[in-house]
Amino acid sequence: MSFPEIVSREQWSAAREELLRKEEAVRRAREVLGAERRRLPMVEVDREYVFEGGDGKATLLDLFEGRTQLVVHHFMFAPEWDTGCACCAAFLDQVGHLAHLRARNTSFAAVSRAPFTRILPFKARMGWAVPWYSSWHSDFNHDFEATVESGGDRLERPGVSCFLRDHDRVFHTYSVYDDGLDGLGTTSALLDLTALGRSPVGSDRLRLHDEYDY
Repeated sequence: MSFPEIVSREQWSAAREELLRKEEAVRRAREVLGAERRRLPMVEVDREYVFEGGDGKATLLDLFEGRTQLVVHHFMFAPEWDTGCACCAAFLDQVGHLAHLRARNTSFAAVSRAPFTRILPFKARMGWAVPWYSSWHSDFNHDFEATVESGGDRLERPGVSCFLRDHDRVFHTYSVYDDGLDGLGTTSALLDLTALGRSPVGSDRLRLHDEYDY
C-alpha cells in the first residue's frame, strides 16, 4: 500500500484548492447531465407483467403503491441460485430509509427473476424491509435488459429502471446498468435518475424519517 505524500499545511491547501476547482467542474457537468436526463422522452409500458411479492400477485402499477414515480432495482438473483448477488446486496445495503423517497412521491422496489420462495428467506437473512418482487412468471427482466441472452445462456445484469405513472398509464423513463450504478444508492442519487428529479409532485422538505406524513 502506498500512502500519500507528506506536505505542509500550506502545500495541502494549495493542492486542495486546485482539486476543488476540478470537483466543481464535475458537479456542474453532472447537473447539466441530470437536466438532459430529465428531458429524455418516455415510452409507455403496454405489456402486462405479473410479479409475486409479500402480498401475492402484483402488477407493475401495483409496485408504485399509489405514488407517481417508481425506482426498480434489478437485483441479480437467478431462479437456480440459492442466494442473491453479493454486489447487488451491497448496493441494497446502502439504500437509505425509504421514507425519504416516499415523501417525494417515489416508490422503490427490488425485482429479481428468482421465485419468491427463494427471495423470502434471503431477504429475511439480510434483514431488509424493502419491497421485493419475483418476476419469475413474466418477461419483465428480459424486456428491461436485466436478463440478457449470451451464447444460449441467460445472464443476470444489475441495474436500475425508473418509471412514471399517469393515473393507470405507466411509462418507462430511464435505465442504467452495470458500472453505471457506481455512486448510486442515496435518496438524492436515485431521485436524480427519475424524470421529475429531486422535487417531484408531493415532495416535502427533509425531515427525520419518522416525521413524514405521507
